[in-house]
Amino acid sequence: MIVPRYSVRPSCIAGAGKGLFLEEAMSRGRVLIAPDNVHTVWPEARLRQHAADSIEVESSVRWFEDYFSLTPEWSDECYVNHSFSPNGLWHLGFIFAAEDLAVGAELTIDYRFVIGSGERMPFADSATGREIVGLPWAENLSLSAQNLLRLLPAVSAGRADPDANSQALSVLI
Repeated sequence: MIVPRYSVRPSCIAGAGKGLFLEEAMSRGRVLIAPDNVHTVWPEARLRQHAADSIEVESSVRWFEDYFSLTPEWSDECYVNHSFSPNGLWHLGFIFAAEDLAVGAELTIDYRFVIGSGERMPFADSATGREIVGLPWAENLSLSAQNLLRLLPAVSAGRADPDANSQALSVLI
């Protein structure tokens, strides 16, 4: 489910095809995309039994651990493109605004969070030329959780305080 109004049109990223553009401003930390209608979740072992260019593989994203959600109908969420300097944060199927986003911003995420551990994308990052390789699950979850905490205000302080958020996380772990 894409929360803000948006449009799909040609991407500003070289070689990316189409992109998802916001039609309303969104503030840092807001949920931009939330999982909905998740009807198929497969373990990676089952997914890898299919050819790399199969609809199952092409339409999959890592949701958690070694489980992938499949969206073969190619919903508009699939037009979120990759960046190593993304303006969106992927965390367990949600995409949060990593910064204040203006009307017309093209939404990007770091694909290393949505592909399997060690999986390599068939293309390099267009801005840097770097290879895009999936993060191991523990690193994936740790980094996305740390980045999410930086976006959210500390509950006790009522304002953004990364140190308080880190302390709160350490209590939970």
